[in-house]
Amino acid sequence: MPLRAVLAAVLLLFSPVTSAQAAAPGELVSSREVAWHPEPLRLLPAPAKAYEIRYRSTSATGEDNVVSGMVLVSPLPWNNGPRPIVAYAMGTQGMADRCAPSQQLQNGTEVESAFLAQAMFKGWAVAVTDYEGLGTPGDHTYAVARSEGRALLDVARAAASVPGLSANAPVGVFGYSQGGQAASAAAEQWKSYAPSVNLVGVAAGGVPADLNAVAKSNDGNAGSGLVFAAAAGYATAYPELPLSSVLNARGRQVIDQIRQSCVAELSLVAPFTRLDSLTTRPGVIQDPVWQKRLTENTLGTVRPATPVYLYHGTLDELIPFSVGQKLRSQWCALGADVQWTPLPLLGHVTAVSAWGSNAMNWLGGRFAGAATRPNC
Repeated sequence: MPLRAVLAAVLLLFSPVTSAQAAAPGELVSSREVAWHPEPLRLLPAPAKAYEIRYRSTSATGEDNVVSGMVLVSPLPWNNGPRPIVAYAMGTQGMADRCAPSQQLQNGTEVESAFLAQAMFKGWAVAVTDYEGLGTPGDHTYAVARSEGRALLDVARAAASVPGLSANAPVGVFGYSQGGQAASAAAEQWKSYAPSVNLVGVAAGGVPADLNAVAKSNDGNAGSGLVFAAAAGYATAYPELPLSSVLNARGRQVIDQIRQSCVAELSLVAPFTRLDSLTTRPGVIQDPVWQKRLTENTLGTVRPATPVYLYHGTLDELIPFSVGQKLRSQWCALGADVQWTPLPLLGHVTAVSAWGSNAMNWLGGRFAGAATRPNC
């Protein structure tokens, strides 16, 4: 080999790879075709194409990470431009990796499968995020809006690499409860974080927009497990937050159980227990370092640049109705295109059961280019 060729080879071997494209949020890391089972007996898989994926995203503090999820593609033909994609954020699944939506969809245990089936019957695709740390190494950053919104926008970007889907596809976002928080965070972050996504609308319900208010309502009540899960999620997302160092013996036991639980188990870990009873000093989340991070993740200060459909049960026992009202008022004051639907006499689960299909149909209107009906 000529000396010049040898030198070129050596330089190539030891030089940093500056010409290669850097990994970008939304880049598909891996994909494999799997079966989606909509029911627990797993008698027959759904006819839709299902892909378990991993994709790149960004943590709440701006670090690169990898998130898992699933993309479902309707078996129905679609001839009206690129097939629409619903970026779907599940409600609270739990903290353990076995709770990840992509796993539950394969196991037939995902309780929100009916809404996914509705999208399939309309001929759309659905991109479901597992959220940061749920189904991938590390703890789940539960209830951290910044992380959730980015994971949701990025699963829409990653879905474009699945066979039959396009980066130009219209994208609608759907989420309720924790998913409503993620959907609302995506609405606020879209233009600054993922403007290449062709986002046409966001449907969000039961949104825990202000975690201080939600924690105050649930601490010591039936939803206390959700407070503990959120504390663990924030301590994972923001390592400077004191949690493990201030837990007492019972607190360590409870948080360990919380981290191993799915949603049905969360309410059984330590119901009607106050967070102060698990710590060595009272008012941990009132610490200024906690309040700084909670404030960063409070929704309602950024105008969504896409139409939003909000709905909330007036008797919601987990996310106070006043929290949803405040989010609507703040977005309206900022000039957002908001359609607000209060649902009289409905609680947290009954609201989505009664109204989730209407929210999905509202996204259909956005895909069809219909005019919105804001009611600020």
